[in-house]
Amino acid sequence: MSRYKQTYAEWSTDPERFWMNAARSIDWIKAPETAFDPDMGAYGRWFPDGVCNTCWNAVDRHVAAGNGDRLALVYDSPVTQAVKRYSFHDLQSEIGALAEVLRLNGVDKGDRVIIYMPMVPEAIFSMLACARLGAIHSVVFGGFAAAELATRIEDAKPKVIISASCGIEPNRIVAYKPLLDAAIAMSEDKPEKCIILQRDALTADMIDGQDLDYSTEVGATKGTLPECIPVLATDPAYILYTSGTTGQPKGVVRDTGGHMVAMKWSMEHHYDVKPGEVFWAASDVGWVVGHSYICYAPLLHGCATVVYEGKPVGTPDAGAFWRVIQDHKVVALFTAPTAFRAIRKEDPSGALIDQHDLNHFRTLFLAGERSDPATIEWAQQKLKRPVVDHWWQTETGWPMSGNPVGLGVLPVKPGSPGVPMPGYRIEVLDDEGRQLPAGTLGNIVCKLPLPPSGTPTLWNAEERFHKAYLEDFPGYYATSDAGIVDEDGYVFIMARTDDIINVAGHRLSTGAMEEVIAAHQDIAECAVVGAADALKGQLPIGFFVQNDGASRDPVELERELVSLVREKIGAVAAFKTAMEVERLPKTRSGKVLRGTMQKLADNEAFKMPAAIDDPAILDEISSVLANRGYRKASK
Repeated sequence: MSRYKQTYAEWSTDPERFWMNAARSIDWIKAPETAFDPDMGAYGRWFPDGVCNTCWNAVDRHVAAGNGDRLALVYDSPVTQAVKRYSFHDLQSEIGALAEVLRLNGVDKGDRVIIYMPMVPEAIFSMLACARLGAIHSVVFGGFAAAELATRIEDAKPKVIISASCGIEPNRIVAYKPLLDAAIAMSEDKPEKCIILQRDALTADMIDGQDLDYSTEVGATKGTLPECIPVLATDPAYILYTSGTTGQPKGVVRDTGGHMVAMKWSMEHHYDVKPGEVFWAASDVGWVVGHSYICYAPLLHGCATVVYEGKPVGTPDAGAFWRVIQDHKVVALFTAPTAFRAIRKEDPSGALIDQHDLNHFRTLFLAGERSDPATIEWAQQKLKRPVVDHWWQTETGWPMSGNPVGLGVLPVKPGSPGVPMPGYRIEVLDDEGRQLPAGTLGNIVCKLPLPPSGTPTLWNAEERFHKAYLEDFPGYYATSDAGIVDEDGYVFIMARTDDIINVAGHRLSTGAMEEVIAAHQDIAECAVVGAADALKGQLPIGFFVQNDGASRDPVELERELVSLVREKIGAVAAFKTAMEVERLPKTRSGKVLRGTMQKLADNEAFKMPAAIDDPAILDEISSVLANRGYRKASK
């Protein structure tokens, strides 16, 4: 029997009491007496008089409680054939030594440190060393282009940058140091020092007076343990720049106290993981999932976390995830639907799953983009375990809707990322701000205030914060997602609001069409965008990738997909075009770049997305579109 309704009602009745109770799970240097101050900031601030330190809560308190020998971090790197395990005591030692290096190089409370690292344990050490000193870290995805890194250096003005000589992909080595040097050269603001982790695969050239060798510096400070600096609960813990496909990146600010409270609550009540167990978020530290559920939440809860330097397929095959789960006794996996679509494409029968011992594995969590019902149903059928879709954003830092397994699993509705979590009153409004009835497509919004961990502002951009999130629907946080809430309270995220298309006056969700296409047995993944049409305003066009081994005639398959959409959605969708492509353009975190695809279809100029995984895919898409008359020439 689920305790969700009771728990949600407890929050709804008295939010301040609810979160003050949750705050008791955190060690405070000075416990807050006030849960929420509605007069602080844009919409109020949580635990304004609390004083704390994140590194103490994530590491030191476990050592102090006698759990120093408990497993804290597993580094599993199929690209380097390395596996390393760290206890909480080991973690404390590594973090303490690096924190001392930062302190000796002038890093104080409130200073910014940019971390530009691959998926290695030192990335986690770096985040927590900053937290120990009360410094504010800003992690930038390793390998981001120099110009993108430069904009973040300009905005954050870091005193120190921590980086590595290279990142390692399955078929290539990405040299980070030349990108870092170029970014610093472009930026008017220069860091005082760069600390470089030299990797065996590629050694970087060091610049005298600027660069310090990570291993040498940390080796010299081993055995030191600087104190955990007290910070206010409302002080920033980190800045995370969103990698939007256009415009200046937004520096999302995360506070310290509210963040810890939300992380700890979610591990127990949403993810149902116990201290001492192994939790794996198969993401990257450069994204919000990596911040919340690789670094902070598992360690705050006393769990072991997995840092995985590999891919869902190709390192070496579609059984990679099952091997990691087996080897490290992972109880819960959190990954993006894209990863599962890639696994399903290469191993549609799930044969590789049966080759591994998954006895410890309890739950699969999906988030990061829409989880189509076909992917969820495939995972449920093959894994024979709960598959929990959930939804949240960089700005919130933890689930906005989900299926709180720790409170008892609710019935799953494929296509829905569950029900609102305590802290979130989710509503659907029309463009004029009027509430829409259940089951009606509209703008997904959250009643203010956001719960603990919700971003209080954007770094150096308060006006932009108001304009982006608070201006359109006063009294609400605008998610920029479109969807519905059904009569049972389940949320359905259908698309970004930019992906709602207007076909002859009808507002249609491209996500709903993708859902239909993805359900076809021969389709691995798909995307639908709206292309400009002189008569109807916009018309949907589809792109699909076939499952490995399907080898269907694309013309015949297109006819079937057009017929399916007409049958499931109706002639109103005006869906008449579906093109086969080798692959879809995505960010490194797995989000399909639909906006860029739409610009390609409309022959519009576009800025190369900073986070794109492989720019060559856009040429492939352009060629397919040109063959169907949508582009005069590829760009």
